Amino acid sequence: MNKSKALLLDRDGVINEDTGYIGTVEAFSFLPGVFPFLREVRARGYRLTILTNQAGVARGFYTIDDYERLTSFMLERFREEAIEIDLILACFEHEKGVLPIHARQSFWRKPSPGMVLEAIRSLHLDPVRSAFIGDKLTDMEAAIAGGIGRRLWFTQEDAVAPEGTTFIRSHAEALKYLL
Repeated sequence: MNKSKALLLDRDGVINEDTGYIGTVEAFSFLPGVFPFLREVRARGYRLTILTNQAGVARGFYTIDDYERLTSFMLERFREEAIEIDLILACFEHEKGVLPIHARQSFWRKPSPGMVLEAIRSLHLDPVRSAFIGDKLTDMEAAIAGGIGRRLWFTQEDAVAPEGTTFIRSHAEALKYLL
């Protein structure tokens, strides 16, 4: 079976403005340029996957129902923009959570590669041909541990990137590296 290539994306800071613990539609704002970027990436044969740590649930800032409402809103906006998202995975656990059911470490929580490996398995992805865009070092670490071939770090700051990771400052710049 031929394996697909995919673009794996962190959510907060890559798809939407990251203002900290975003769990409601009212707090969610898409980044400029994300819709044409994702349409073009999809047109070039990439499957689209969102992998997001959502510690706000474990910390009691919002509920899983809030997260699901926000995700439904986000997916509806993507559909309106003719963008198909193949898979969304979220990790609600955090070792410093206040809700006992989510107050623990998790192999799914980035920088661990659990969500990356699950996306590869679920969508039959070729990790070497796939790419990951994240805005934190933990995203890059999860991508490396999951064997993702191309890693793009979406940041406006100067940082030390792991070997093989490319800094990008916009969706347009990311497109150059993907195509």
